[in-house]
Amino acid sequence: MSETIKTDVLIIGAGPVGLFAVFELGLLDIKAHLVDILDKVGGQCAELYPEKPIYDIPGIPLVTGQGLTDALMQQIKPFNPTLHLGEMVTTIKNVGDPLFHVGTTGGKTFETKAVVIAAGGGSFQPKRPPIAGIEPYEAKSVFYAVRKIDDFRGKRLLVVGGGDSALDWTLNLQPVAKRLTLLHRRDEFRGAPDSVNKMRALVAEGKMDLKTGQISALEGDDGKLSAVTVKSNDGTTARVELDAMLPFFGLTMKLGPVADWNIKLEDDLIPVDTGTFESNVPGIFAIGDINTYPGKLKLILSGFHEAALMAQKAHHYVHPEKRLVFQYTTSSTSLQKKLGVA
Repeated sequence: MSETIKTDVLIIGAGPVGLFAVFELGLLDIKAHLVDILDKVGGQCAELYPEKPIYDIPGIPLVTGQGLTDALMQQIKPFNPTLHLGEMVTTIKNVGDPLFHVGTTGGKTFETKAVVIAAGGGSFQPKRPPIAGIEPYEAKSVFYAVRKIDDFRGKRLLVVGGGDSALDWTLNLQPVAKRLTLLHRRDEFRGAPDSVNKMRALVAEGKMDLKTGQISALEGDDGKLSAVTVKSNDGTTARVELDAMLPFFGLTMKLGPVADWNIKLEDDLIPVDTGTFESNVPGIFAIGDINTYPGKLKLILSGFHEAALMAQKAHHYVHPEKRLVFQYTTSSTSLQKKLGVA
């Protein structure tokens, strides 16, 4: 039996919203541990689009998913949170008023006064395209995410899909690829009109290729694709030579063990009080994409707001004997000392 780890708050999920929750809690003298199923911090930002630009973080005109993660890690450094990566929370038991025992797949047990679920939409994995025999090529020449653009420099690339991810990566990878082909089942796209227009302009200029149809056969040995056969809607076929294929068919979201924690759910999301972002279970909060309430927007900036209000209520559970005095970081010497800038 491992020793029980005691903490003020346990945060489930180390994406941007979970990381910022450390900051808001830390300002109120609340210590936090974080658990995440991934082997690194940053959630979907770091796992699926670390080099993809994000444009709607207030005050930052452009930042990548990895850049935002790195900045948040720097911001919470004064509060020294403990990270437990590569583990999934499996059980949450209410043993006090409130006090929780939380168990993980790694055999760890936490005793915490509050739980913050910042797990996005739950665990996620890319959807595998319906192509027979694709499995041996995965992670060798078939990739469902781009972690480093430079890995694809000078290669013949086939991007498959018609949504925002396929179009965004087409535009980002085209400048570094030896030749890039975009394949979609039809000549209509679900992505942003501006992205579609930019893609069509590149095709018109001869800087990339666009094909419609579906992949009917794969060629290559030892996990290395060399070509695919594309069957068009009129029944004709064409052979596309390539070094790597990137299918973007969306994500399959799995709620996972959250459904077994006796928390009220609505369509696999956690309803919350918008004044505190507390679930129906006192002491258990939900922030970010995992929660739902009237007017909810699934934006990182919304999750940051939710983390700030959550921390105010969590203080009541962690420090019930202390009166909470609202302070601004710009004028509070005590807060500036916590941040190491006073």
